[in-house]
Amino acid sequence: MRHARPEALDTLAPLLSELGRLPGLKEKGRGVFYLRSRAFLHFHEDSAGLFADVRLADEFERLRVTTGREQRQLLRLVREHLGT
Repeated sequence: MRHARPEALDTLAPLLSELGRLPGLKEKGRGVFYLRSRAFLHFHEDSAGLFADVRLADEFERLRVTTGREQRQLLRLVREHLGT
């Protein structure tokens, strides 16, 4: 599984925009978000679709984000984690 290419990230543009508006998150590179000084969220792609690696606890958790529903789920989990 490789890091998401620009073309794949283009399909996630609305999600990336929403994530970028959340307090505390900083997008250090396209699709790579930090929370304070720690890596928090980035994206991967493979033949099964698009995935987010998100640090909701000590370790990264991989979540599928290919569909709109999956993207909304990720956004909800991130908001809950941030307390927003």
